[in-house]
Amino acid sequence: MGITFRKETFRDDFTFKNSPEHIRRFPFPFHEDAYMYAVNIEPHVVGPKGSVLENLIDVDEHYVAEMQDRALVLAEDPLRCQSLPHMTLAGWDLLELLMEQQALGYPEHFTLTRDGDRWRWINRPLGIDDTFTFGDTSTLPYGPMEYITRQSQGDFCILDQRDGNLWMDAGMVTTQADWSLDFDIGMNFFEWHAPVPLAHEKGIFVRALKFLTNIQQGKPARRLNWTMTINPRLDTSPENYHKWGPDRATVTPENVGDKVHLRVELQSFWRLPRSNGIVFPIRCYLIKMDELVTQPKWARRLHRVIRDLPDELANYKGLTRYRPALVEWLSKLDDGSATSPGFGPD
Repeated sequence: MGITFRKETFRDDFTFKNSPEHIRRFPFPFHEDAYMYAVNIEPHVVGPKGSVLENLIDVDEHYVAEMQDRALVLAEDPLRCQSLPHMTLAGWDLLELLMEQQALGYPEHFTLTRDGDRWRWINRPLGIDDTFTFGDTSTLPYGPMEYITRQSQGDFCILDQRDGNLWMDAGMVTTQADWSLDFDIGMNFFEWHAPVPLAHEKGIFVRALKFLTNIQQGKPARRLNWTMTINPRLDTSPENYHKWGPDRATVTPENVGDKVHLRVELQSFWRLPRSNGIVFPIRCYLIKMDELVTQPKWARRLHRVIRDLPDELANYKGLTRYRPALVEWLSKLDDGSATSPGFGPD
């Protein structure tokens, strides 16, 4: 049985919402009642059926709407997709990875057939049926990275490994949490993580870089990251801060449940076979407070996490202005009872 794709928007009238089934599969990022930065990296292996980890590349009910929103962003700002000249081979690596994973996990929606270098790609949800020569950019309407990431949920950064470091030398970034590909393109791992508070002093990024540079082909890894967003807006880029920044001043005790969204990134890391680069998919999931608190464990835990979050992290994540209203709203759903260990709902 195929996925039923929602007709919805992530801007203007904000009609995005999650179905009840999608609420329960949401990747809630807190396994305990407190949060602090850590090297929370684990092997990216297939998880439970019905979860966002059922397939290594997740496609869900928001797929078509997210691809439509990406096309709007790119029409407004083509620099959200950039690839330095030496990264074309890595783009072909990524095209192969995403086509294979989508066709494997969702054969009713995607089909890949290969006859040597002659490939045919069918994407039924988007009405695409293209035949091309693998490795020949002239046979595609875009470069290989842009072609396939216009058809894949989440952002994608391709990192070139050299000089003992990772360099952000290509990417498709239209659903980011307040950072800019155009600013970070060509930076190394420490440079683009420079704004993160507290983690540098703990040596977290030194350990993370050591881990990432040793990732082997066929053994991807993953981690969860999170922040919060007002309204279900995918594009919260610095370039468009004037559109979404003022939203933070619109939160009131009466509209917390509808306006405030937990924004979770499922980040994975894959070694690419030909280029030896690493691709860093950043898959964004959104859930409004009214949806999240249908799971009582999550309501209690989120209240405790946000209440006790260090001020430096609250400021970095942009929560300071509406944090008191959010904590007060969540407190009414926290009876003080214990929460079970782990991420999932009870």
